[in-house]
Amino acid sequence: MDQKIFADLHNHTTASDGDFTPDQIVKQAKSLGIKAIGITDHDTLGGLKNAVAAGEKYGIEVICGVEVSIRFKRSYFTGTLHLLCYFSADRLSNDQFGKEFKKVLSRGRGEKLVNARVFEINKVFGPKGDSPLLKRDLLFDDIAALSDNATRRHFALALKDVFGIIDADTINLIIGNESPAYLPSGIQLEKVVDFIRENNILAVLAHPAAGSFPGIGHYKEVLPPLEIVERILPEFIEAGIGGLEVYYPGHTKEHQELMASWAQKYQLLKTGGSDCHDGKERPTGVNGISELEYKLFKEALS
Repeated sequence: MDQKIFADLHNHTTASDGDFTPDQIVKQAKSLGIKAIGITDHDTLGGLKNAVAAGEKYGIEVICGVEVSIRFKRSYFTGTLHLLCYFSADRLSNDQFGKEFKKVLSRGRGEKLVNARVFEINKVFGPKGDSPLLKRDLLFDDIAALSDNATRRHFALALKDVFGIIDADTINLIIGNESPAYLPSGIQLEKVVDFIRENNILAVLAHPAAGSFPGIGHYKEVLPPLEIVERILPEFIEAGIGGLEVYYPGHTKEHQELMASWAQKYQLLKTGGSDCHDGKERPTGVNGISELEYKLFKEALS
């Protein structure tokens, strides 16, 4: 990315599947000279209050958000796309808002989904499965020990640390979108649209071109290619999204230009972020938006 990063609007903490606490990641952003950082954990508001407090401590603006998993099961695509849902920090003091948001999010993750995924993996890849790859059955506790808000990353960590499977292709065979054991997480789009509209949430389609990244990409194996996203995009437009994540580590320059053209066509904000999960492979501060783009974002947010 050629422009100076003023705001990095896509980051994860230990509240979901990131390695850093909210305090640590906000402090890192401050040390990099970033003026605003978005905290957007997967399907949880859990780290936001601590992140806002850290922002006040370190003198950096924290943008509150949640990366909501949207589930699709179509003849041409079974999997999830992600909506970055941003809102003002003062909403955190509204108990009713938090309660309702958590209720919506709980439909897409949780213990039932983890148990269902564990069952499917064992049925296919367990010692007595159709294609045995595991030395023993995967247990719910193998995943729960890593997080109470389990994501695909936690399944991958369990396969690596508990079962000693280090080959990325094998891990992807077990938990990727094309796996016979795959069950998509997330909420159906129509189940979250009303909440977004009623609460004036600024929804942004996350990393739309990452599934077509030509190199090794962290989401390449689990997100659909660009042509699938383009096919589904009108549904997000109709749902009232306000932005498109243009600047992203898994977007090539050509992808960024295409995403910018989509944003212009549909009159959407251009946003961007690092999608930080750790300090090495997916650090914070590598992607984001300019000061002018941030001003437009804040206007829309308010």
